[in-house]
Amino acid sequence: MKKFLTTLTSFLFLSCVALAKKPNFVYIMVDDAGYGDFSCFGQKKFTTPHVDRMAKEGMKLTDFYASSTVCAPSRASLMTGYHTGHGFVRGNKEIRPEGQHPLPLNAKTIPEVLKQSGYVSGMFGKWGLGAPGTEGDPMNQGFDRFYGLNCQRQSHNFYPTHVWSDRKKVMLDRKHYSHSLIADECLKFIRANKDKPFFCYVPFTIPHAAMQSPEKRIAPWRKKFPEFEKVTGKYGGSVITNPIAAFAAMMEHMDEDVGRILDLLEELKIDDNTLVIFTSDNGPHREGGHQPDFFNSNGPLKGYKRDLYEGGIRVATVAWWPGKIKPGSTSAHVAAGWDLLPTLCELSDTKKPDGLDGLSFAPTLLGKTKEQEKREYLYWEFHEQGGKQAVRMGKWKGIRLNVRKNPNSPIELYDLSKDIGEENNISSKHPDIVKKMEVAMESSHVENLIFPFIK
Repeated sequence: MKKFLTTLTSFLFLSCVALAKKPNFVYIMVDDAGYGDFSCFGQKKFTTPHVDRMAKEGMKLTDFYASSTVCAPSRASLMTGYHTGHGFVRGNKEIRPEGQHPLPLNAKTIPEVLKQSGYVSGMFGKWGLGAPGTEGDPMNQGFDRFYGLNCQRQSHNFYPTHVWSDRKKVMLDRKHYSHSLIADECLKFIRANKDKPFFCYVPFTIPHAAMQSPEKRIAPWRKKFPEFEKVTGKYGGSVITNPIAAFAAMMEHMDEDVGRILDLLEELKIDDNTLVIFTSDNGPHREGGHQPDFFNSNGPLKGYKRDLYEGGIRVATVAWWPGKIKPGSTSAHVAAGWDLLPTLCELSDTKKPDGLDGLSFAPTLLGKTKEQEKREYLYWEFHEQGGKQAVRMGKWKGIRLNVRKNPNSPIELYDLSKDIGEENNISSKHPDIVKKMEVAMESSHVENLIFPFIK
């Protein structure tokens, strides 16, 4: 009996050790930041030293794409591994009084999948995939801890009436800056779970949509941009003077909290066992007085949020994992948000769900490029503004507009290797490539009764 107990104890100990060696994952996704909104991607009006640090010590992913060009479908695809032609949520479908159309219970999300490998999961920030108490509530979608804003509309104001802590509604006096509350809770979660494998999803609400920041942060930027002191902005709340200064202050604030996360991982001595990915949910917005053209938020790219041109979906992305990712490396591997689920499954040795659209980019992160599986193309569809479709196929980019009016409307074609700004439509010169784009668009869309696309 004693020998049996000794053997059992040894087995349990080794099992715990093996479990502890599973890598941690932190996924930081800001809200509506452009490709050029970070100094490591070319921003000149302000700096983002902590995101820059991630790039210096890790990898820049130059050809990484958001799952959609607006919030809810981008987040749904990220969580489930399906692109918007197959996804459960394909648009910002609002629910009153609070929330958006819910992810169904049968959707297998990242936290649910990782749970089979012993992961604890926390989510801090903006959800947008189901009202409180519905099947889409993050606490019903695999998360063990949730703190933030369930409803996208609530998250547009940085001094909201309330936030949610797990299933509890926490009332605020509208004097608390929500981003700071969210960042603090994120750090608490990491500290509390340092001895367990964890997935920490951090969809920060900065910089969308009201241009709001504590005045002590804005003041230095007012001095830098005094020419905008007579410019105002408003998004569902009070009028903001000099939204240009406010935007810079918001980005500076967010960047500092990225640094706090990295510093905590180092303090806890788990940085070498933690993959941190930083990205955005789509391209830059033009709301609340924000002027993305002034900041050159898109760098060389064309388009904004709600566009399927590169500026609407290609997002600045950096991966950091000391000892695993080569410092100062850059990858042009073409990937998208719906690739995250299979990537985390591969890195954690977790069985992935069948039938996903996503492909793991773990080999790219680890420098094993010869092992990286290549896909034929990426596909997007967007249900607003007449309906749009887009395909990235190698160096080629195809875009179709006004799909609802004419499902066979002409396809614009661009060679991104020569024309990253999508200025020269060369569809007439490459009818064979256009035909491939047509086939890809037709085969990638499965009609959804809740989110009808082609009528």
